[in-house]
Amino acid sequence: MVKAVVGANWGDEGKGKITDMMAADADIIVRFQGGANAGHTIKNHYGKFALHTLPSGVFYNHTTSIIGNGVALNIPILIKEINSIVEKGVPAPKILVSDRAQIVMPYHILFDQYEEERLGKASFGSTKSGIAPFYSDKYAKIGYQVQELFDEDLLKEKVLRTCDQKNVLLEHLYHKPLLTPEELLDTLHEYRDMIAPYVCDTSAYLWNAIKENKTILLEGQLGTLKDPDHGIYPMVTSSSTLAPYGCIGAGIPAQELKQVVTVCKAYSSAVGAGAFVSEIFGDEADELRRRGGDGGEFGATTGRPRRMGWFDCVASKYGCRMQGTTDVAFTVVDVLGYLDEIPVCVGYEIDGEVTTDFPVTSKLEKAKPVLKTLPGWKCDISGIKKYEDLPENCRKYIEFIEKEIGFPITMVSNGPGRDDIIYR
Repeated sequence: MVKAVVGANWGDEGKGKITDMMAADADIIVRFQGGANAGHTIKNHYGKFALHTLPSGVFYNHTTSIIGNGVALNIPILIKEINSIVEKGVPAPKILVSDRAQIVMPYHILFDQYEEERLGKASFGSTKSGIAPFYSDKYAKIGYQVQELFDEDLLKEKVLRTCDQKNVLLEHLYHKPLLTPEELLDTLHEYRDMIAPYVCDTSAYLWNAIKENKTILLEGQLGTLKDPDHGIYPMVTSSSTLAPYGCIGAGIPAQELKQVVTVCKAYSSAVGAGAFVSEIFGDEADELRRRGGDGGEFGATTGRPRRMGWFDCVASKYGCRMQGTTDVAFTVVDVLGYLDEIPVCVGYEIDGEVTTDFPVTSKLEKAKPVLKTLPGWKCDISGIKKYEDLPENCRKYIEFIEKEIGFPITMVSNGPGRDDIIYR
């Protein structure tokens, strides 16, 4: 059976714990898109980890962790991440890397930095990890696939073309140091030696696993609103964040995807620029940021403070619909226990009209939140294991959200640990 865990909104929904929990019952877990520009935090008996490239399954001896063809593969970061978890006592995980995955090159990271610098105030809020230049090269068909590392004649020819193309921009647009074929070829040889032990035809491996009735978990990064087609374009990432893309990014038939668990926080948070209708500011935001997440709402990759807001039913309903949601995992509900009242965004006012349908970006920029205030429960709910034992106002909050978004909330997270899950 193939399952997917994805984000409903901006991607900072606390997917780490849900994927970690579901990985415990999976034979294989596959990262199907994104790169080291985003991450998720996992807390277990080994310690606390901020994963960026590795799937959550690396903490389980029975699980094979796969880096799919849809991932923007930064090879040094992957190897560093493997070494970092082993150094903390995690048994060496079984990892496979798709021979069709494409490689983030050092010049991608430089071009990302140079472009943000050039744009100045008009920048996209990039994490400067090279993701946009990487995907530009992938779809311009001038990137490097992992399998190409093992063809020396091809590499020698390709590095010459790469330098010719990139140096025009470096010299005339960015006014930065030029690339040299010798250094680029040396880098590719280093990458080949690093990644060689892990490379295989992962789509064939997954096909055989499906025939053997293995449980496969697909894991993406970010959420619906960061999807380049269906998100808040252009303030989006560069690969599809939707569960159906998991089949492409992993290399498995679409009809095999049977369950989509979409993760929503009990409030909203986001990193980076872009429309954020339910956003709050000042002391109100600082308090929620300080209490939120697992040790505060700060980016797992960048460490920068996340933007904060109330739960957005309009965005979440849309996000769940686009993901093909079968189950909603509602996370960090325990964080809201300090509030007397909890605002919820139930509609957008745009040009004097109220809508509950998520609009295109040009209209989204003009939207004002329509808020409904619900009573808080004013107590600590951590440690509660049964839904019926939650305070009445907490249950009413969850059930109100469920009705507004129109998708079943089957899991409620009320603490940072992997066991802090209430099943409905």
